[in-house]
Amino acid sequence: MYKYETHMHTSPVSKCARSSVRDTLMLYKSLGYEGVFITNHFIQGNMTRPEGMTKYEDLVSFYFSDYEAGAAMADEIGLKVLPAVEISYAGTDFLIFGLDKEWFLSHPEIIGMKMSDELRLMRDEGAFISQAHPFRKAEYIDHIRLFPECVEAVEIINASRNDFENGLADYYANAYGLLKTAGSDTHSAGRTKRLAGMAFETPLTDVQDFIKRVRAGEGEIFLDIYE
Repeated sequence: MYKYETHMHTSPVSKCARSSVRDTLMLYKSLGYEGVFITNHFIQGNMTRPEGMTKYEDLVSFYFSDYEAGAAMADEIGLKVLPAVEISYAGTDFLIFGLDKEWFLSHPEIIGMKMSDELRLMRDEGAFISQAHPFRKAEYIDHIRLFPECVEAVEIINASRNDFENGLADYYANAYGLLKTAGSDTHSAGRTKRLAGMAFETPLTDVQDFIKRVRAGEGEIFLDIYE
């Protein structure tokens, strides 16, 4: 099986990330992964904002700079690097697969948009959306929000969350008949003892191939625990 990370953060784009793109990719290569999706926090979330940068187009270009750096070193490292986006609404997060840099550059109206409307727009434009760690609890999260009518999938295993929260996510996905994904939510290369993701019998060719296979029920969810 070919293993893929579907949820990870890198520095400097994600403010909360502690590892560079290269160090993070090297970690996954050393563990035998075939590829990764770089899913940094987008503008509405915990994204680093370079001093003096305020224009939407510049922020989008900065956002995709980590992915572009990863893609440039993918052949050297021997790892497939794919783009995705994590958008946020007051601590409620969504993984967006299938929309590229050009799409975001051409849709500045999403900033300030009602979240349900933004998610529906993205789905109408072909995005595959999975609600990340839907039952996460933290001091900065006022309450849990669920969007079953606006997403296609639920992240039922997030390696950074506990089994109780992941179990509720699985129940949620089953109750609404939603597809399932898994990921690690990695922020610091080499400092985690749990990694999760999705595995496929043959290598993925691109993001659309990933979407097609998950929709067909071909992806195998896994959770690895390291000593």
